[in-house]
Amino acid sequence: MASGVKPRVKVPGKASAGEAVTIKTLISHPMESGQRKDSSGNKIPRSIINRFTCEFNGESVIDVTLEPAISTNPYFQFEATVPETGDFKFTWYDDDGSVYEEAKSVTVA
Repeated sequence: MASGVKPRVKVPGKASAGEAVTIKTLISHPMESGQRKDSSGNKIPRSIINRFTCEFNGESVIDVTLEPAISTNPYFQFEATVPETGDFKFTWYDDDGSVYEEAKSVTVA
């Protein structure tokens, strides 16, 4: 895992069957576009999170392709319907091949 890269996820711990819950994710990442130069005039290599996915019990909820214009520390907020007790799996894919994962469980009451 690259230095300083940290995913954070906020998911309600409980929901009713069929309820749409709000999910918030943030990953601390510099998102270098490859267009900027350092103080010596050298190009800073591109380094971005290029894909973000979320699954619930193995089923795709969201799959997003990110481009270099996305700002530092990408934040996503979206709704997902919770049909049953289960687990959300969040995955961020980095240009350098790194994969960052986080999981959160939801109990249907």
